[in-house]
Amino acid sequence: MYNTELIFILIPFFIAALLCITVKNRRLIEISSLIASGISLLGSIIVSFRVAYFGVYAPFPFFSVDSLDAVVMLIIAFVGLATTVYSIEYLRQETTKNIIGLSGVSYLSSRVREYFILLNLFMAMMFLAIMVSSPLFAWIFIEATTLSTAFLISFYNKPSAIEGAWKYLIINSIGILLAFFGTLLFFSSTGSLASDGFISWHLLAINATNFNPLIIKVAFIFIFIGYGTKVGFAPMHTWKPDAYSKAPAPIGALFSGALLPVAFAVILKFKMITDIVVGPSFSQNLFIIFGLLSIVIAATIMFVSRNYKRLLAYSSIENAGIIAIGFGFGGLGIFAAMLHMIYHSFLKSALFFLSGNFLLKYNSAKITAIRGALNVVPITAILFLTGFFAITGAPPFGIFFTKIFILSAGIKEHPFIVITVIMLVSIVFIGFLKHAMVMIFEQGDSNIKAEKENIWLLLPPVALIVIALFLSFNIPPFLSILIYNIALHY
Repeated sequence: MYNTELIFILIPFFIAALLCITVKNRRLIEISSLIASGISLLGSIIVSFRVAYFGVYAPFPFFSVDSLDAVVMLIIAFVGLATTVYSIEYLRQETTKNIIGLSGVSYLSSRVREYFILLNLFMAMMFLAIMVSSPLFAWIFIEATTLSTAFLISFYNKPSAIEGAWKYLIINSIGILLAFFGTLLFFSSTGSLASDGFISWHLLAINATNFNPLIIKVAFIFIFIGYGTKVGFAPMHTWKPDAYSKAPAPIGALFSGALLPVAFAVILKFKMITDIVVGPSFSQNLFIIFGLLSIVIAATIMFVSRNYKRLLAYSSIENAGIIAIGFGFGGLGIFAAMLHMIYHSFLKSALFFLSGNFLLKYNSAKITAIRGALNVVPITAILFLTGFFAITGAPPFGIFFTKIFILSAGIKEHPFIVITVIMLVSIVFIGFLKHAMVMIFEQGDSNIKAEKENIWLLLPPVALIVIALFLSFNIPPFLSILIYNIALHY
């Protein structure tokens, strides 16, 4: 008899999406989405414990979960539940302010239903992409995330949002097409190894020593560029600031907090196979080159950014670069990079929620429009400032330690790169600090009055920041085991 944890994770999202399609009651739509996210979190925790203490979990022929998958599943589940909770009140606030629903009650109902349908499908596709045991099906489900989220980016039907959605769709589709070509090149090396036609990650790994090194090198370059587009590595990052800034704030949280780790995980799975064929130095050099370039681009643009949601997007690019460099350095750098990925997902999601609070109060995403936030929305302002220090690596948050560990892993063999990264992250800190101080402390329009902040818009970011702070000092044993296994195999 098959175990049912994976069913508990997946099925609720499809049921919730179906309910969103068939019912018109807003409360029922919200509750069904909330239950789906809660069940997925419970299932992800159970599966993660199982993988940590009993090894790879493969209850179905086409699904398997290893340590990397388990960690990413936990990230998706925690960020997904927080996003669902935040989305419910966020959309209600936007309804009250007539940001959506200007065309009447029926239009409003259809827009809210559309949002939660796409949200549930987006969550389901990310879980499927990380749990499926075939590289080809992983590609299919990641492509499905592109299609489902394009409509969320254009949710407000503004010309700039529609432009951002098309940019996202075109650039990511090209990237995914390159990843598909790279996947086919990997498959071409298998010959007739798969008698039933099903090629799994495991089959590729156990037969990797028989692959043609030149083909695998070319294939991995296509894979890295293709899925790296989804991650947001420079120079494939150009869709990211537009998509993040135009999508509803909760969707920006999912993009940065959940989708980034999913795409990164697929690259790592191909990296493991590539390393068996040609040795680790080839893939490590790619990670270092693109990681460093991403940090350079982010540091340069963050300093002069004019939109705080775009500022967060470039911060995600910078952190993706740091994670990549950690995997490029190897050893302790991999362990630290995985921790960095977890911290970044929680903290950046929290910052996107807080950016949504700013947007609801000031009706603008421009940095120049946010003044005196400490007086107008004091709790949001304090949390945003806390999140800023955390995401840029100030102690006592974990990113401070992960950056130190990543850089120490490379100081012996790559001293110039380490020094360059230190200079760049300092620029990032100064640029981010400049904008945050102005938004929070500088006096602004006296006509914007302080009001009591909604608890349901504050609980999700508070929860994620608290979890990130807790994990900075106390990593649960099962999570340590999972990350250790990742460092050992990837």
